Amino acid sequence: MSIVLQAPAYIRAISPYIPGKPITELARQMGIPVEKIVKLASNENPLGMSPKARKAVEAALAGVERYPDQFDLIAALAERHGVATGQVVLGNGSNDVLDLAARVFLAPGRSAVFSRHAFAVYPLASMAAGAECIVAPAKHYGHDPAAMLAAIRPDTRIVWIANPNNPTGNFLPQAELRAFIDKIPADIAVVLDEAYTEYLAPADRADTVAWIKDLPNLIVTRTFSKIYGLAGLRIGYAVARADVADLLNRVRQPFNVNNLALAGALAALDDHGFVAESFELNRRGMEQIVAGLKRLGLEHIPSHGNFVTFEVKDGAAVNGKLLQQGVIVRPIGGYGLPNHLRVTIGLETENARFLEALEKSL
Repeated sequence: MSIVLQAPAYIRAISPYIPGKPITELARQMGIPVEKIVKLASNENPLGMSPKARKAVEAALAGVERYPDQFDLIAALAERHGVATGQVVLGNGSNDVLDLAARVFLAPGRSAVFSRHAFAVYPLASMAAGAECIVAPAKHYGHDPAAMLAAIRPDTRIVWIANPNNPTGNFLPQAELRAFIDKIPADIAVVLDEAYTEYLAPADRADTVAWIKDLPNLIVTRTFSKIYGLAGLRIGYAVARADVADLLNRVRQPFNVNNLALAGALAALDDHGFVAESFELNRRGMEQIVAGLKRLGLEHIPSHGNFVTFEVKDGAAVNGKLLQQGVIVRPIGGYGLPNHLRVTIGLETENARFLEALEKSL
């Protein structure tokens, strides 16, 4: 008998996560020079990392022979959110802390609830822990609180919520979100994934971390991969009640975040000018791409992130034609949307290049 068959069936049933195609991979496949390729597939910040973060990372190179110390970044995050240091858990990207939550609260014989078209890591993390996935119907491509509440079973131990949602960009208004979470039983962990929260319009924002005082089952996750531009350094975090954070830390690898990521994140956290610039660039780029999609007669899902999901007649065919022109976007057939593509908001010139290539591909 093969050793592969010794792995639990729930592990063998997992479909691996497929990331956005790297620029270098497309260059190899198509023979297109790297400098002529535009990647708008992975919701990365087109401005890159902030100058302050870059300087901090360069300085941290001198200490990479030492194991990392998370103290300074945890203290800064705790101060930023008005919580105790024991409530902050760092991860190798926010995906890491999502996986920690699954490992703590899920197991064979338990279930997790999430919405259709929600982030692919939710089923991956849930299945890796041996839990059953319960997929609630979506409402206008986004979360339907009533459907998700109805999907909860006695064996449910996690409800996954992304706000804004990826890959659709939907946003559940904060009052509705709070009312939804209030109705979830207190013995079920609620993981609120806010990877794109910094892209929300000021009027849509709320201090969701403050809700933890009244909602001891709430875990809020954030990332430095998006507006902070540190996707390649892999760093994110969770905020929860101290006893919940303690459980997450028990299964966390001791040195799961490296020295360069810690230094970059600490500097990026206070680079308010860079965050403001990134927000404004995204706002203008969103207007540019949405206007272009409308001009081409294409329907899109209104987005509150740094990307737009739009509909075409044949997602795979259009994506293939875009790749031939050196433009990488994200096909999302794996999310149950085979005739949709997701495009990241880029620089003005990148957005224009995408729209030009899209017109030729239709």
